[in-house]
Amino acid sequence: MPPTDATADAGPAPTAGTGTSPGTGGTGTGTDGEDTLDLRLPDGLGALCAQREADAGPGAPRVPHGPAVPAAPLASPAGGDLLDHVADWGPVGTAAGLFHLVPVRVERDLPLIGRWMHDPAVAAFWELAAPRNVIEQHVRAQLDGDGRSVPCVGVLDGRPMSYWEIYRADLDPLARHYPARPHDTGIHLLIGQAADRARGLGGTLLRAVADLVLDRRRPCARVVAEPDLRNIPSVAAFLSAGFRFSAEVDLPAKRAALMVRDRSPRGLP
Repeated sequence: MPPTDATADAGPAPTAGTGTSPGTGGTGTGTDGEDTLDLRLPDGLGALCAQREADAGPGAPRVPHGPAVPAAPLASPAGGDLLDHVADWGPVGTAAGLFHLVPVRVERDLPLIGRWMHDPAVAAFWELAAPRNVIEQHVRAQLDGDGRSVPCVGVLDGRPMSYWEIYRADLDPLARHYPARPHDTGIHLLIGQAADRARGLGGTLLRAVADLVLDRRRPCARVVAEPDLRNIPSVAAFLSAGFRFSAEVDLPAKRAALMVRDRSPRGLP
């Protein structure tokens, strides 16, 4: 998994971008099993979160918090996999067009992913502006693993335009730093072309993919992400996609904003 934040929806680094990639090993801790921790917000972020909460209104649905669970390896269930067949999720309509998560094929997709990783705005967060073999190793580690992370190309109206990693947050090192629950599912995102950034597209696609996760993964009650805390545009994109700002967590490569998208009560099985 990549060590730092991704760029998706805003302008040049270091203060812009949206999306996440894990950098675990910090000191975030919960209280009494709750998943909201004490926050020390940078200038501008507290006001942004407060405004989002005000917009949601006092009756906005919240799912009760559950106890923390440790990360542990799991075997793929019989007849399935750890992420419920991302390849079969299919396309979904969005305000921006028809969007499809397509699992990466190295021979087909690595040249494009490599070009995106060398974009300075992306490289500032993902730190994968590296030779082809390093990027290939990063992708193959997921493809050849146990299925807890699936790298995908995001295709919008037939055009490859973003790179995603859908992963089991409860089985990731991230789970050591927040009160993870079984089947928590994480999202990492980068938008590859500068022309697709800074126009709200990241929030639109994040909402669509979070909806896909919650629809296709019925055991999953939450989608999580961990953008760099300094990256206010990134946090804003997650907020616009229905995520809430839950906590700060110290990860090896960054101090992150833990973003959580709950399944609404009416969407529970």
